[in-house]
Amino acid sequence: MTALPGPCHARPVTLVTGVVVCAVAVAALTGDARAARRVRASDPEAVALLRNAAGAARHVPYRGRRAVTTWGSTVPRTTESVVAHTPGTAAGPPDTLGLLTRNYTLVRAADSAVCGRTAHVVEARRANGSTAGRFWLDVETGLMLYRELIDARGRPVVTSGFTEVRIDRPGPGKAAYTTEAEAEPAPAPAVAAWADVLDPGELAGLRARGWPLPAALPGRLSLYDARRSGPVVHLSYSDGLAAVSVFVQRGALDPRGVRGWDRAAGPGGPVYSREAARHWAVASGDGFVYTVLTEEPESTAEAVAVALPHERSPLRSRMGRGMRRLGSWINPFD
Repeated sequence: MTALPGPCHARPVTLVTGVVVCAVAVAALTGDARAARRVRASDPEAVALLRNAAGAARHVPYRGRRAVTTWGSTVPRTTESVVAHTPGTAAGPPDTLGLLTRNYTLVRAADSAVCGRTAHVVEARRANGSTAGRFWLDVETGLMLYRELIDARGRPVVTSGFTEVRIDRPGPGKAAYTTEAEAEPAPAPAVAAWADVLDPGELAGLRARGWPLPAALPGRLSLYDARRSGPVVHLSYSDGLAAVSVFVQRGALDPRGVRGWDRAAGPGGPVYSREAARHWAVASGDGFVYTVLTEEPESTAEAVAVALPHERSPLRSRMGRGMRRLGSWINPFD
């Protein structure tokens, strides 16, 4: 059993990215620029482990620290947070396992360890056999302990997982999880900022009124969740492994609002991007402003922004309100 080269055993990796045409940029993650391809059938045991992990994320009580590392054009960036979960306090993440098995082959790999806990390892492989992602799943509880997204050259582009973790266990005569009186101090559950889920009928109604809400994006990214908060629609796309959030609102982009951001020429006008722990890209067209947020490389954010509808001439009035509060992020396996 090998130890995990992750948050408990960090290793430096340099990843160089650049501005590329949309299909090619997303293909750097998928390893294939074609919109569709055949993949081999997944190992049923590997699929079952990931299905169990989705349930464990809802039902297993835990607390600890989690780190997310993204690699950009210069150095890796890491953000850490204190996390805690008590069953019944919040809904689990949207299920993207179907997208994962459609686009990748899931197989078992050798067991490993995360922060001293034995973990089953599942790999997601591309059609050419290369590894696109790995998941470390706690043997005892099934909880996702760590995950790694890997580009077509074999280099990690996103890693996330626990640096410290405590799984609350029932003792003789005790409850199934630590009670509030017994628990160590932990942050209160955050209020869901995007609780207004849009059903297919509501999405169809918005599209009929001219809202550009595509069902798919380049690189086999499929729309799997749509929500609304006031004037802003939040669209979540994934191929089961990579995830991209797109925020759409009526308005027009004022370049002064993205002063200091990188500027790239798109087919319908400029695309502005910023590299941070999460990568941003902003574009406008057809009377809408699009804000793309992802933990994938900056070029992926730019590629998605380029693929969204644009007017023939770039808009240069004011940026729609609310961009600075668009910090919501849906991670399909957190």
